[in-house]
Amino acid sequence: MDQIKDTENHVEAVVETDLPVADSAAATPSAYVPPLQLTEGQSPPIAANGGLSYMSFDRNGDAGVAAALEAAFIQIAEGKGQAVIDMLDNAPPGPIETQWGVGFRGYDECMDHIRANNIEAPEGGLALPLPYSINEQPSYNVVASNALWRDPGREANAKALRKDEQDNGRRRLYFPQVMRDARRIGEYYPGLSPNSAECMDKLGVSLAHCESDCENFYDSAEVERVFYPEIEKLLLEFFPGATDALVYNHDVFDKDYQGDRTEDQDNKNPGVNANYANLVHNDLNDNSGRVRCRELLTKNLRNFGREQNYTEAQADAKMSRRFMSINLAKPMETVRQNPFVLCAWPSFADQPYINNYRIYDDRVGETTRFTYRAGHEWYWLPEQTPTEVSMLKCYDSVTDGSVSRWSFHTASVDPTAPDDAPCRKNVVVRSYVFF
Repeated sequence: MDQIKDTENHVEAVVETDLPVADSAAATPSAYVPPLQLTEGQSPPIAANGGLSYMSFDRNGDAGVAAALEAAFIQIAEGKGQAVIDMLDNAPPGPIETQWGVGFRGYDECMDHIRANNIEAPEGGLALPLPYSINEQPSYNVVASNALWRDPGREANAKALRKDEQDNGRRRLYFPQVMRDARRIGEYYPGLSPNSAECMDKLGVSLAHCESDCENFYDSAEVERVFYPEIEKLLLEFFPGATDALVYNHDVFDKDYQGDRTEDQDNKNPGVNANYANLVHNDLNDNSGRVRCRELLTKNLRNFGREQNYTEAQADAKMSRRFMSINLAKPMETVRQNPFVLCAWPSFADQPYINNYRIYDDRVGETTRFTYRAGHEWYWLPEQTPTEVSMLKCYDSVTDGSVSRWSFHTASVDPTAPDDAPCRKNVVVRSYVFF
């Protein structure tokens, strides 16, 4: 019997209670509101407001923040997310049958299943558990800088939100997947080089070579001064026809780092992340790919890179042509554990994504989650070296199905690595490429 299907439903349209009718009707959005531009053949997203950006519910310049917070509290009160957790807690020990396949509460249990069923990987590949969401409804994440967390009068709200966000990690299961060696993409797609723009167009993932002059990737000022221009040059050379590349921020990942991890956005310092993103996800979607680009061009918003001062008309012209968002991950030393893994677009092109709304004080960002499919086509780089850069597409403005729109990705745990293998230490930069 399907233990999950009865507890979850797609969000197919705007729910009447998402917003007070008077507010939603009277609101005159001052924020940039992109049209929802689904890829040809793609299923509608599992999202609030029928997929419409929260920017359309702007109230006095808040870019939809108040509306998103209201929707988050309504969803918590409805209890569907808690029902998923209750189902997992009440299920008997062992594998859990889901509408997508057999899932497991823990990594080790899933790994035992892989071994018992002799799930094999091709040469250079690896069979391992990956964590997927099993919560087919939108989720809300209020970022640490939001004023709500510092408002004594909203302590009860903060407590409810904090519990819900912590519970998001409980609404997932591990599923078995097989990694292919990304260096061997040409064996799976004859004539296709992993180090090519054609590979990015087809799969949403590719590889690049980079020998950086940046000596200290923990020094955010040096990364911005040295590494950002290197990556912009790499992107312009990698993509024929590209006219401009903008690297706008970065993150450093090192679980074992002993120094100061403090994030300071005002001084363009992302800090050092102690945790890896252990959930299958993508950083952007149909809405946020355009919104984030527009924010950078016209407002220079949260941009660590070259200052941007486009007028709205100039931004419209720039965004009327093709543009992409590309993330690039470069190790600081050869990766021994916690490899970064990427999924190829053709294996999920028709699959609906699940929205996650990131609520700031002045904007509502959108990231995405995905449910498991046995046919997802995953790639990794065994022992990725410091000169090997993983490239993944987070957004592409082309919607006719002729190219990949994005990939999704996650951190993972290599079961073949020695127990004392050091964790992954890498820098991830985010960029836009314009044509």
